[in-house]
Amino acid sequence: MRIYAMSDIHGWMDAFEDALALVDLSGDAKLILLGDYIHGGPDGPAVLDRIMGLQAEYGTDKVVALLGNHEDMALSGRWPIEGDADAGFYDEDETEEDRHLAWMEGLPRYHVEGNIIFVHAGIDEEAGDLWEWGTDDYTYTEKYPAEIGRFSGGMTIVAGHVGTSVVADDPSFHGIYHDGESHYYIDGTVCESGRIPVFEADTKTGRFYEVSESGTWPIVPYDDQW
Repeated sequence: MRIYAMSDIHGWMDAFEDALALVDLSGDAKLILLGDYIHGGPDGPAVLDRIMGLQAEYGTDKVVALLGNHEDMALSGRWPIEGDADAGFYDEDETEEDRHLAWMEGLPRYHVEGNIIFVHAGIDEEAGDLWEWGTDDYTYTEKYPAEIGRFSGGMTIVAGHVGTSVVADDPSFHGIYHDGESHYYIDGTVCESGRIPVFEADTKTGRFYEVSESGTWPIVPYDDQW
C-alpha cells in the first residue's frame, strides 16, 4: 500500500494543488492530511472545501483528515476560520462557516496505519506502548518542541506542526526531516517556502520517500544529507 501524507497547508491553495498533483490515489493508496488547513494564506475556507470534496469523491477511509491546532483554535473560538488574508469569505453565506466548523468537529487527532502513527504535533512518548491512553488532546495538536530520537513504543511517528527548518535548526531547509530514528517531520513552512512536502510510505517494503516534481526520493536522515 502507498500512503501519502502532507501537513500545514495554512490556506495556500496553489501550493496544495501542486502537492496534490504528485499524489496517485489509484488502487489501495491513501492520503493522510495532518492538520492546519487554515490561517496564513488567502484560501483557508477554500482549502477546507477542497479537502471535503476529496473525501466526498474518494471516501474518508481513503482521504483521512486530522485535526490540527489551528482547527482546534477555530472550534474553541480562539481564532475564527477566516484570518486577515481571507477575511470576507463568509460574508455572502454565514452558514458556510457553520458547515466548516461541523466538519472540523468530526476530525480525529491521530491515525494509525500498520506501524506508523500520523499526528499533527506528537504523542506522549513517555507512555511507550500505552501512548493512545497516555496522550492528552493538547499533546496531539500542540506538542512543542518536536521530539527526536527512538520511540520506545517501537512505532514510526509522522508529524507536522513544527517547521522542518526549526527541527533541523537550518533556516534554508524546508524538506522532510528524518532524525535517523523514529520521527519524520513534514511541515515545510509553506508561508515561507511556497511548497508543501509530500511524504510517501510504502507499507510493503517499509520504506519512506519524499515525492517531488523531479521524482520520488528515499528519505535519509537530515544529518546524513550534508
